[in-house]
Amino acid sequence: MWAPATVGRLTTPRVTVPAGSVAIAGGIAAVYPSASPGGWRLLGRTDAVLWDPDRDPPAVLSPGRRVRFRPVSQLPQRVAEVSRPAVRYGGRWMEVLQPGPLTTVQDLGRAGLAHLGVPGSGAADAASLRQANRLAGNPGDAAGLEVTLGRLAVRFETGTVVAVTGAPVALRLSGGAPEPVHGTAFPVPAGAVLRLGFPAAGLRSYLAVNGGIDVPPVLGSRSADRRSGLGPEPLRPGDRLPVGRPRSLQKKLPAERPRALMSGPADLRAIAGPRDDWFSAAALTTLGTASYQVSPASDRTGLRLAGPALPRAPGRAGELPSEGMAAGSLQVTRDGQPILLLVDHPTTGGYPVIAVVISADLGLAAQLRPGQQVRFAVSPPARGRR
Repeated sequence: MWAPATVGRLTTPRVTVPAGSVAIAGGIAAVYPSASPGGWRLLGRTDAVLWDPDRDPPAVLSPGRRVRFRPVSQLPQRVAEVSRPAVRYGGRWMEVLQPGPLTTVQDLGRAGLAHLGVPGSGAADAASLRQANRLAGNPGDAAGLEVTLGRLAVRFETGTVVAVTGAPVALRLSGGAPEPVHGTAFPVPAGAVLRLGFPAAGLRSYLAVNGGIDVPPVLGSRSADRRSGLGPEPLRPGDRLPVGRPRSLQKKLPAERPRALMSGPADLRAIAGPRDDWFSAAALTTLGTASYQVSPASDRTGLRLAGPALPRAPGRAGELPSEGMAAGSLQVTRDGQPILLLVDHPTTGGYPVIAVVISADLGLAAQLRPGQQVRFAVSPPARGRR
């Protein structure tokens, strides 16, 4: 949608913009379909439901469709949504007694839907989820629990095999059972309660149970995407999660080596571009030599970083049209501060990307806590890039 080209983005983007907000920036108008970060200028609100995963097609707007905004004095109140009844599966369940600060169901995400504005989502540290699944006897893409900062307690109604990986936590089973070991598969008897402690390092632990978490898939994935409102809600006390049929793949799939997590500075490898030409020669040098601190405003959408500013090149003070974004992109806001996009990142963005962190290091990035320092080892772009 067209808008006056003279309207620029905010110097520092908002942490969250309400769903339905009508906004303009850089010659384009848009409507935020869900609450998400954004740096566009807000003009008003609409009650139009632009996205509904149960609708076909789920998106109201598609490329080429014309949109007209009509001013009104107030928006009608929406009728409260009726919650969907729980779906019962088989008879294998686990009950959440204590969810900790934040625990969500995650698999490897929703690939191939970026053209509809759907982020990939999935486990923030995909390698740790794969490792937990393989230890527990599941395919690597089975759904498990992503546990942020530990403190999870769950009761298993049937005996099973469990594994916990990612951020290292102390594990305790009720009933006098031997203390399980992080990074290994261990049996859990029926009725036992498993408790996770606070991680010694890192941010996110992953719990896999033999058979996988069998909640209904949405758009091909069981992952919870809080920004888009897709998948199951974050876990609450009393939630009962269905567990799939038992699997036995432990001997068929090799386990991955656990990643060493530290509380000190993290080194992330990145490749310059695709918009490094928007920055001064000194900016790339600064990015490759300076240290940046992870902000408390960080989440699964991205790491907001604070450190030396990355100045733009002369003549690059204008606006970049919105373009597709990939996980690992280092966007630089108008105040010169980088944001490292993670798994729940928006599918498009207009702040220029100075470099992209390689996919092998994104799991490590997802384990960084607020206050930790980050350094970037920046390689030049591949030959032939325009």
